[in-house]
Amino acid sequence: VPPSKLSSFPRQDASGEVRRVIRVGTRKSQLARIQTDSVVEKLKELYPHLALEIGGSCSGGAIGEKSLFTKELENALEKNEVDLVVHSLKDLPTTLPSGFTIGAVLKRENPHDAVVLHPKHLGRTLETLPESSVIGTSSLRRAAQLKKRFPQLLFKDIRGNLNTRLKKLDEKDDYAAIVLAAAGLRRMGWDDRIGQILRPEDCMYAVGQGALAVEVRARDADILEMVSVLHDPETVLRCIAERAFLRRLEGGCSVPVAVHTEVKNSQLYLTGAVFSLDGSDSLKDTMQTSVAADDKSSDAVDERVQRVGVTASGVPGGAQDGAERLGEDLANLLLSKGAKEILTVARQLNDAR
Repeated sequence: VPPSKLSSFPRQDASGEVRRVIRVGTRKSQLARIQTDSVVEKLKELYPHLALEIGGSCSGGAIGEKSLFTKELENALEKNEVDLVVHSLKDLPTTLPSGFTIGAVLKRENPHDAVVLHPKHLGRTLETLPESSVIGTSSLRRAAQLKKRFPQLLFKDIRGNLNTRLKKLDEKDDYAAIVLAAAGLRRMGWDDRIGQILRPEDCMYAVGQGALAVEVRARDADILEMVSVLHDPETVLRCIAERAFLRRLEGGCSVPVAVHTEVKNSQLYLTGAVFSLDGSDSLKDTMQTSVAADDKSSDAVDERVQRVGVTASGVPGGAQDGAERLGEDLANLLLSKGAKEILTVARQLNDAR
């Protein structure tokens, strides 16, 4: 950690008193607390003199209420009741309300989706489950891709947080398996429940999936500087490209949009796709751009510039601009091939359900 990052921030005074308490907002679900605690632990290691307090909890439940909790937490941020909030990046819209920014995007956990099997089907995969087995998922993105890939299976909605869904799977006979983000299962310590990790050719992931984000007030330069050391540069670039792709498509939770990104030899590769609700209609393409560090990059102009809601002053500005353009260019390519029509129909059908 650069010494400047530490010295500029309030520490203990001569009497041993901590001059500032940093309040961290979180949802009340077990996973949200685990994710928040992990970020707080990292900050405590980096800034041992800081007092970090977890408060401002919002009770959490079904997927459809996510935006409500995000709003409640942002209200607490706005009113200075909390100083930072930890989110799953995939829950944050590509355009944040004025006055807020993502001050840190942490190193990404496995972004892929995982299959959790009913105990009686242990050892099987989606390929080997009996025909007409029912698979639980609340995600249009997962359902669209998996319906196309595994037409012999049936897909049914399943709601609730991770604990609730696993309970529904294990205690009843309604589902042969459920599909969840591998990252959440791993953070909960439930790796042993993962029966299969879905490869990109089976199911590409959601924008930002597997990454944690720290949301702060954009005007709070000291908090922004404090959390910025948590940024993982590769994750930042991948997620900027993914978020720019989604923003240009005007997608959201109500439409099936999926991505896959990787950085190899200073090249950022972005694969993006849009699907009809049943997966029968889809568009998919891949583009790449160089994200090699460039001395002439534009980060010197404004260190605090936001790109798709992310402020990452420690990551070369030129590389961030390239990642953002890559997402927009790929979205424009798919739009030129008819992506808007696919998504409009998907949105209308979903709204009518």
